[in-house]
Amino acid sequence: MDCCGIADHHVGNGVCGCCGALRPRYKRLVDNIFPEDPEDGLVKVNMEKLTFYALSAPEKLDRIGAYLAERLSRDVARHRYGYVCIAMEALDQLLMACHCQSINLFVESFLKMVAKLLESDKAALQILGTNSFIKFANIEEDTPSYHRSYDFFVSRFSEMCHSGHDDATDRMKIRMAGIKGLQGVVRKTVNDELQANIWEPQHMDKIVPSLLFNLQQAEEAESRSPSPLQATEKESPAAVAEGCFRELLGRAAYGNIKNAVKPVLIHLDNHSLWEPKLFAVRCFKIIMYSVQSQHSHLVIQQLVGHLDANSKSAAKVRTGIVEVLSESAVIAAGGSVGPTVLEVFNTLLRHLRLSIDYELTGSDSAPNISNQIIKEHEERVFQEAVIKTIGTFATTLPAYQRSEVMLFIIGKVPLPAIHQALDVGRAG
Repeated sequence: MDCCGIADHHVGNGVCGCCGALRPRYKRLVDNIFPEDPEDGLVKVNMEKLTFYALSAPEKLDRIGAYLAERLSRDVARHRYGYVCIAMEALDQLLMACHCQSINLFVESFLKMVAKLLESDKAALQILGTNSFIKFANIEEDTPSYHRSYDFFVSRFSEMCHSGHDDATDRMKIRMAGIKGLQGVVRKTVNDELQANIWEPQHMDKIVPSLLFNLQQAEEAESRSPSPLQATEKESPAAVAEGCFRELLGRAAYGNIKNAVKPVLIHLDNHSLWEPKLFAVRCFKIIMYSVQSQHSHLVIQQLVGHLDANSKSAAKVRTGIVEVLSESAVIAAGGSVGPTVLEVFNTLLRHLRLSIDYELTGSDSAPNISNQIIKEHEERVFQEAVIKTIGTFATTLPAYQRSEVMLFIIGKVPLPAIHQALDVGRAG
């Protein structure tokens, strides 16, 4: 690397010697921040001169960015990673210092360089690019951006969250960087109406499963070996993912709750996570405690809708959904179940009736007696879960609504079979 650095330096000097006066000042200033030996780091005095020039002549900022980007691309291609780090440090410093009207074009160069690093197969460059992006995400820009797109960053950071790198340490670092990168994208875009809407399904369908994947990985690791070292670890992909998930949900406005929660339901379906319900319960506890309290009923509504969508699924799956619904209802206490109270009870009672029908009709159609006994037992467990959830919902309602609900239930359940099921629930 040193040989390449020296060769480049001599060529550069040759050019400057012949036609130094013709070489633009901004290029000379940029060249001067790079030392002969990259281990010496950024030449601070010259960096101050470049920053002063950029602040004095902001119209040159886009050219400075483009030239830095050109140098960085060349150094990445030549594997001269010391100079790559210096270029990114310079870009970071200019970004922090300059908040002028010309910043947008400079940001475009900056984001191209971050993308270049994220595309690398080297963990160190991916992490370097992510750290620069996070610094950028925390900057409040003075001028709006109309055409900037973060689609690449959502996709790439999501991929990094699922990293399967051979080296365990690098794998954890890349996943951590991916999660923090997603957090940066959310912070940068969530309150900016001019940006591409981060709440659109094409983005949420990448962001949410990436966070859940890392939460899930931690649960599996803990179940295999709950060592005290894991428990005391300050920062892990799971902890960062949970923080990011909570922040995302906390920022969700009324119209965005559905797009944020739907990928959670799909993830739990795709990975069969309703049957051992622990992870599903954990996810919805995070959701219920993170969304604004006035939006809690929207989450309940989606769970109820999901139960409808799974009306023909195995009893264990339906039981898992109902038990998650029950846990969520406790958190959404105080009458915040919303305007669809009777709809919730109507859905639960309909599924109770369907379950009893499955139990009764199944006895004639099942070819295998032992399978039929198992299915009947699973349906009864489901029925008990529904009855318990009806009770849980009822306790969250104000007194005047409880009497209405009792009348509603009495009008809906005249069948003796259902009264038997209620007795079973009472015994439980």
